[in-house]
Amino acid sequence: MAHDAFTEDGATSLNTIAKRAGIGPGTLYRHFPTREALILAVYRHDVQRLVDSVPQVLAGHPPLEAFRVWFHTLARYVRLKHGLGEALHNAAVQDSINATYEPVTGAVAGLLGACVENGDLRAGLDAADVLLVMGFLWRVAPGEDGAEQADRIMELVIDGLRPRE
Repeated sequence: MAHDAFTEDGATSLNTIAKRAGIGPGTLYRHFPTREALILAVYRHDVQRLVDSVPQVLAGHPPLEAFRVWFHTLARYVRLKHGLGEALHNAAVQDSINATYEPVTGAVAGLLGACVENGDLRAGLDAADVLLVMGFLWRVAPGEDGAEQADRIMELVIDGLRPRE
């Protein structure tokens, strides 16, 4: 519920979220005393869901396609997170965001491992390096032109990660 509300409007109030959830504001405030606390809970939940999705994405796609799908999903989420504005720009919040880095790089390592095992990508790639390179995905322009550019750049990156002959 809160995820959807923040997606629609990053400035959504806790009272609005409580109303949408069908609970009293007091109940929401007992669990999340500040708007930032709720945003962080949503953020952590969404990142964990994304990290946990790697086995399902790999089960539903060949490894290299799973790599593409998962990174496009990550990019959509990062663009949403950036849309939450000032709520994600204080030291306590940054600590929480930093705490999600290791699980995300672990997920990337799992994708890389499947791609290496399948012969799609070369061994020895560092998950943190690949995550940094893939950051282009959340920097392309929105819309169809940006999506096409993201696909072209994705293929350039993948070509650079392929086994060397």
